[in-house]
Amino acid sequence: MVSIALVEPIFLPIPADLLLIAMCLAKPKKALRYGLLVAGFSVLGGCLAFGLGLAIGGENVSEFFGALKLGPLDLGPKVDITLQLYNRFSFWAVATSALTPVPYMLFSWLGGFAGIPFWLFAVTSVIFRSIRFGSQAVLIYFLGEKAKPLIDKYFNLICCAIIALLAGVFLLTKMITGYLVPTG
Repeated sequence: MVSIALVEPIFLPIPADLLLIAMCLAKPKKALRYGLLVAGFSVLGGCLAFGLGLAIGGENVSEFFGALKLGPLDLGPKVDITLQLYNRFSFWAVATSALTPVPYMLFSWLGGFAGIPFWLFAVTSVIFRSIRFGSQAVLIYFLGEKAKPLIDKYFNLICCAIIALLAGVFLLTKMITGYLVPTG
């Protein structure tokens, strides 16, 4: 279980949730421990992927996709735009990928390619991966088998709603402080 959580953010396109849920259902009294372990090792794997992306560097990725032209499709400029957008919205990119079904693996690598601050990546990952795996573990700990249909049906929707709510609060706060703080 821990090895899956560790390698999932680096190269494994299978979500660690599947194994976490199965392990928690098998031993619901250990669910909280399992949730914490999966969150921790998932963040560690994300940090390793971030480091690999940083070592490769965004300029090398841009050059690679710039040289790789598939007919009229030129991905080079799109890679640069993607890295700039990632850098501009790094908190939201990491938070969204760590909490929702958006691939955390992809955004871990992109964080390194874009060269965002490591502390921002790590802290955001710890918070939102812990929410993701911890809440699944808590549900199973308290509800047992009854939690599985809830997780299957509503969990990703609730996670997306949390991100939308946070973004809304952020925008509202920014608008209010923009109106209340005199400029110039």
